Amino acid sequence: MSLIVNETEVALPVDPRVSLLDHLREGLQLTGTKKGCNQGACGACTVLVDGERILSCLALAVQYAGRRVTTIEGLATGDALHPLQQAFIDHDGFQCGYCTPGKICSAIGMAAEVRRAVPSVLSDDLSSGIELTREEVQERMSGNLCRCGAHNGIIDAIRATIGSGGDA
Repeated sequence: MSLIVNETEVALPVDPRVSLLDHLREGLQLTGTKKGCNQGACGACTVLVDGERILSCLALAVQYAGRRVTTIEGLATGDALHPLQQAFIDHDGFQCGYCTPGKICSAIGMAAEVRRAVPSVLSDDLSSGIELTREEVQERMSGNLCRCGAHNGIIDAIRATIGSGGDA
């Protein structure tokens, strides 16, 4: 059994109790995904599975056999950063950077949710699309914590890249 990580087929761990986070970091040496609380409360471990954001610390690697996992390392194309990665730089969207990989993966997953018209608690009228106001982005990103004060830059980077159409 295997899974596909950043477009490369990799073996699953022998031990079925290994979390996806630990398999990425320790088994595959993909240390961009961070271990924060290891309880699903901070979002530092957010990765994309088939384009949807998940908390990798709460997932067993074997649950994702045959599926596509994208980590922060898999977003860039060669030396070219993903547009959202570049926007975090342009908008000073990080200080210590610990939350950054999870925030970026989460925002990309959020953009896909917006394109599918998945509502948030703030979404009123879905018939006219979802406008990514500052408050809407804050609500949708509330599961990803930043403790060092880069919040405004993060929201600005997300809104500049994704805009109201969710195009990340």
